Amino acid sequence: MTTAPAAAAPSLTSVFVGLKLSLLKNGLKQSGGRIAAYVTSIVVAAIFAAVMTLAFLAMRGHHAATVVPVLVAGVLALAWTVMPLFVPSGDETLDPSRLVMLPLRPRPLVRALLVASLVGIGPGLTLILAVGTALALARGAAGIVVAVLAVPLLLVGCVTLSRAVAAANVRLLTSRKGRDLAVLSGLLIAVGIQLVNFGAQRLSQVGGLKALEPAAEVIGWLPPASAVSAITAAGDGDYAVAAAKLLITAAAVAGLLMWWQNSLVKLMTAPDGSTIGASDGAGAKDGSASSGRLGRLLPGGRTGAVMERSLRYVWRDPKTKAGWVTSLAMGAIVPLFNALQGVGSLYFACFASGMFGLQMLNQFGQDTSAFWMVAQTISTPADAYAELRARALAMLAITVPYTVLLMAAMAAVLGTWSGIPEALGLALALLCAMVATGAVASALFPYSIPQDSAYKNVAPGQAGLAWMSIFGGMVSAAVLCAPMIVAVVVLHLTDSESALWLLLPGGALYGALLVWGGLKAAAPRVSKRLPEILAAVSKG
Repeated sequence: MTTAPAAAAPSLTSVFVGLKLSLLKNGLKQSGGRIAAYVTSIVVAAIFAAVMTLAFLAMRGHHAATVVPVLVAGVLALAWTVMPLFVPSGDETLDPSRLVMLPLRPRPLVRALLVASLVGIGPGLTLILAVGTALALARGAAGIVVAVLAVPLLLVGCVTLSRAVAAANVRLLTSRKGRDLAVLSGLLIAVGIQLVNFGAQRLSQVGGLKALEPAAEVIGWLPPASAVSAITAAGDGDYAVAAAKLLITAAAVAGLLMWWQNSLVKLMTAPDGSTIGASDGAGAKDGSASSGRLGRLLPGGRTGAVMERSLRYVWRDPKTKAGWVTSLAMGAIVPLFNALQGVGSLYFACFASGMFGLQMLNQFGQDTSAFWMVAQTISTPADAYAELRARALAMLAITVPYTVLLMAAMAAVLGTWSGIPEALGLALALLCAMVATGAVASALFPYSIPQDSAYKNVAPGQAGLAWMSIFGGMVSAAVLCAPMIVAVVVLHLTDSESALWLLLPGGALYGALLVWGGLKAAAPRVSKRLPEILAAVSKG
């Protein structure tokens, strides 16, 4: 009796590629929103790739062809490097920590993960851009040969760099600190957009491209962009330079593969913090000491306790931290970048005041269902006033110094130090007006902030409440600031520049009056609507 030969086991690489495709397919089946987002991403990537390819083709023979493709390769490498740090959940299917219990050898595992990493929209877009850089630079038979080698080296170099960084930091990225890093992705995007805008305006000037030539020279020797720069060297007949630049990228890829493999070995063999007992008590932290250091800087009683809780929310709660980081970053980026471009004004700092004031809206939403503990301490309007006052003081403790520093930075850039009193007075008045209207909006339009989703800031069915809170607070704050705006206009029209300095103390005093009035108006509503507020903020 003969037995049928056993079927050959599939290679590990094909298994991982199939697993990647299956997980991607099953993930798209979960909701129509994911399908729409994925299709939209493909369309946007295809349009961008087509435009960039046409631009690269148009550069052939132009001086820009020796600068722009190298810089594009450097930007691609940078993007692939920081992507796993700021978007740690971007590719959960390839998280190596999920493979710890499998009997896999490091070298085949690295090879399988590398090939599987080449499947997706990002690698496809990178490949098209790499081909575009080659089309812009390849000249002659030697240039074409080097281009054929440079394209896969650039693609593999970018992907390997990303995976090596992710594997070396996987335990950080899956921790709370890693999630905090993801919060900074919004800041990174905001800064990047402003830098692109600023750079585009500078490059549009006559001779603007020459300013990038020194950077292109340096980046041309750094892997993996050195592979793209080698195409130019080969086309110019500098074969030794071309070979050296190709070897630099090849050696970097080999080094990254070794680093990646060592990180995987360490990850799969070394115990993590969750399996190590703290028997010696060395890892324990003295929480009372930390609380004491902060407590000594704050007032006593309920005010200090509530302020400390609010400030710890800003530092520890991911959603609260994301809102603060976005507001502080955008509040400074927009005015300062306009000032750097020569089109700004000190009054642009009022944009920052509006961004900061948004943090006062929906004060109880950040408590979620834990608001019931706060509600237990409120029985009278006086208790509600004390609670709201402490939260407002915590917010002002951050935003007022930040506004003053921002105003000083803008004055230094614009060289208009004499305009600080009037602009700062108006900015402080607007900030306090936002605090006042935010307290009232928190009482009238509370809504829940989902904690289980990184992308949803409003619970289903409460979007209307959020929009009413935001737009109602902003419009009301603008109306409340009308007297200060009128005062500024009147003093300028009547040529009373010598009295403009009065707007600084006037704006501060008027803002303090607005905060007091807003808290007084919101306190009785909070004390009467505690059950409604608790129900609203607990939906997420």
